[in-house]
Amino acid sequence: MKLLVEFGISFLSTVGFGIITNVPRRSLLPGGITGAVAWTVYVILNAQLDSLFFPNAVAALIIGILGNCFSIKFKVPVNMIYIPSLVSLVPGGIIYEAMKDFTQGNIAPAQVNLMNTLIIAISLAGGFFVAEIIFKGIRARINQQQLSKH
Repeated sequence: MKLLVEFGISFLSTVGFGIITNVPRRSLLPGGITGAVAWTVYVILNAQLDSLFFPNAVAALIIGILGNCFSIKFKVPVNMIYIPSLVSLVPGGIIYEAMKDFTQGNIAPAQVNLMNTLIIAISLAGGFFVAEIIFKGIRARINQQQLSKH
């Protein structure tokens, strides 16, 4: 039940962020689905693993693959799906805590939070990178199928 609630809230937050950032309406549903699936997978992996890197990387991989598939299907730029889908994964709270700790002179906790932010950012970028490599092969097959139909 908790996962279903997480899925619903992440769907709504993704769609809400899409509305705030003025993405095309036709990208709201696929963006919401992409963000919700990625967040749900992140929650599952985060509960089972003691790792910051892997759950974020897999979630970014899912956003990358689903985002590319939906961008073709709904004829929108992939960034219109990527950007709202990432809102749940961006480590804004951690970087805020790091900056707050720095300003208060708490250097050790600030450094830990800064490193955690860096790990999450690298894992998100890595997940997107791997997704683009995977999708490049998928796109080649899609193009071949479309050419063979004509």
